[in-house]
Amino acid sequence: MSERPVAPPRRPAAGRPLLSGAVTVPCPVPSATRRLFLFHHAGGSHLLYRGWESDFPPDWELCLLDAPGRGRLLGEPLIATSAGLVDFFLKELEQWTDRPFAFFGHSMGALIAYELTCRLVAEERPAPLWAGLSSCGAPRAPRAGSGPRRHEFTDVKLREWLRAAGGTPDAVLDQPGMWRAFGPVFRNDFALVDTWRPALPALRLPVALSAFGGADDAVVGHDRLLAWDRYSRRFHGPHMYRGGHFYLRDHHRSVITRIVEAVSAAIPTPAGPSLAGTSGPTDRTDRKTGNTP
Repeated sequence: MSERPVAPPRRPAAGRPLLSGAVTVPCPVPSATRRLFLFHHAGGSHLLYRGWESDFPPDWELCLLDAPGRGRLLGEPLIATSAGLVDFFLKELEQWTDRPFAFFGHSMGALIAYELTCRLVAEERPAPLWAGLSSCGAPRAPRAGSGPRRHEFTDVKLREWLRAAGGTPDAVLDQPGMWRAFGPVFRNDFALVDTWRPALPALRLPVALSAFGGADDAVVGHDRLLAWDRYSRRFHGPHMYRGGHFYLRDHHRSVITRIVEAVSAAIPTPAGPSLAGTSGPTDRTDRKTGNTP
């Protein structure tokens, strides 16, 4: 894929969204004290987080990301590997890490948020204060003899799987024209997730991590969320909510409250370390059952 030059984002007139490459800022805050980057799920787009900005403190700036092949990047080639997508977002975010920031990702977006954090830490670049990992299990060894993976399903089986998981409009699954447009995106993204192996050796990150999930999620269970404990020196969660894989659509305000609390707690104090993500609380909350609002 050819590289696109990354121009500094231009601030729009007051009240208008800011659009810059893969980044959509629904409510620009020029004097923001922190930024939150939000990464979408497989087959999705930044619209997963539409309207979230109204529930955050006024000094926060939300940046919604689109992977190539959807949203404002609909005409760009899809990227089928986590390493390739991390490279893409690293370049896209270069102009946006000039103040304290944090990551939150749902499902595939959580995987990318984690890989981005590892890269930034390993390369000694500015790292997020905190990363929230929603409906995404920690890395595990591949299991032999488990049958075809999602990106290898027939169209019929893949649509059945998506319908059971929830989160996909019926029109996309039932209308042939819609499926022809979106089916390849789902297959691409599921190939990325199903074949994911961490690009770097397992790091016990200095960045605080929090895991979130649905108590009835048939895709990612509580034990796989809890396994993130091995990947951070400061792990919080898993925070559990009623619902399935897309629980956050019914509980986004509660999730936002936890995000604000976690990021605020992770901000370095004047007497503490200066490296983003290396100070803050050391307790590990909700490790057994979490909370189910």
